[in-house]
Amino acid sequence: MALKTKNIGGGRSAGKQASGHLERRAAVIALLGDTDDNDLLFVTGLAGSRSDVLEAVGADCKRVYPLSGAMGAATSMALGLALAQPDKRVICVTGDGELLMNVGTLATISILNPPNLAILCVDNEHYGETGFQRSHTGLGVDLARIAEGCGIQAVRTVIDEADFDEAGKLLRSGNGAGFVLLKVGVSDPPGVARNRDAVLNKAWFREAVLGKA
Repeated sequence: MALKTKNIGGGRSAGKQASGHLERRAAVIALLGDTDDNDLLFVTGLAGSRSDVLEAVGADCKRVYPLSGAMGAATSMALGLALAQPDKRVICVTGDGELLMNVGTLATISILNPPNLAILCVDNEHYGETGFQRSHTGLGVDLARIAEGCGIQAVRTVIDEADFDEAGKLLRSGNGAGFVLLKVGVSDPPGVARNRDAVLNKAWFREAVLGKA
């Protein structure tokens, strides 16, 4: 799978290239690494980040709680899950547009500092869910610096393949909350099909976390 991407054409990105050049799907898969650990749980944002994770772990993996229609909630839900399940590793994969809607959660994550929580923000500097309008991160906002300013101690920015190893280790282990900002090019990879029944997805995830009732 190619690790670099070209800007998508047409009106969706207004012909502008994001700061990142990595292909998002391949980069997320590389950073997540081996996802077969049953103690590894995922909370995903909408659209792109959701499909990135499902491509990595499998479309019907029960250890994934994929959001749909709840933009901005991924980090909050991951924080609550990490606090409730201290023996599980929780990775939240979200996008820049979604995180901007609830960026204050980073301050709460810093204060509570659960050692089993890591956030991977896939930043293409666009709102992919609503038509690829340019987001604040394409106009100078640096989410990694915001995470640092909130007090999160383990923060990394990934701009090319040389950064993968250290950032991947941060996502998988640590003694405090971690934050990885993944800068990617503007692209629109295909979605990954999964049953969107919210009750079914809740039941799947509950079974993965707590076992069969």
